[in-house]
Amino acid sequence: MRTPKASLIALALSTILATPAFAAPASYVVEGTHTYPRFSYNHLGFSTQLSRFNKTTGTVVYDPVAKTGEVDVIIDTTSVDTGASIFDAHIQGEDFLDTAKYPTARFKSSKVIFEGDKPVAIEGTLSLKGVSKPVMLTVTSFQAMPHPMLKKDAIGANAHVTVKRSDFNAGKYAPYVGDEVRIDIAIEAIKE
Repeated sequence: MRTPKASLIALALSTILATPAFAAPASYVVEGTHTYPRFSYNHLGFSTQLSRFNKTTGTVVYDPVAKTGEVDVIIDTTSVDTGASIFDAHIQGEDFLDTAKYPTARFKSSKVIFEGDKPVAIEGTLSLKGVSKPVMLTVTSFQAMPHPMLKKDAIGANAHVTVKRSDFNAGKYAPYVGDEVRIDIAIEAIKE
């Protein structure tokens, strides 16, 4: 026959063992060889130009149980790649990115919005050329799983936002060169 004390201990242990473990938020490091912010804009009504940045760093914190997250992405604006070195220098000039004074751009989230088990939007602040503005990225795809080659947990997403470059003191030649710029980011990050 069990004593009342033994019964209480057994009840406490069974309750603890039956309760699912709460996953702590996990930190991920942006994997620079598979993370590329791209931007596109209308060029004189002739075409949509598409360029990218080749160097990106940052961190992502993801908690699938609490359905929360944090994103901090830093883009090296000197790594802009338009496909033509002469135009890379033009985009890095004072009228546009002014990379001599502002060599990085940054997106830092304040809230990740989930629908079911997946993030669908990320609210945060975009800082570019000395100006910081609130923006909301739309997440079009998200994956969290073990990386098949690295054998570590990984996450990946695609997201986009449209901003006005004139809001960031980069509005030269608008409206002939489109003021609206769509920023797309494909991001992969590996668990620390």
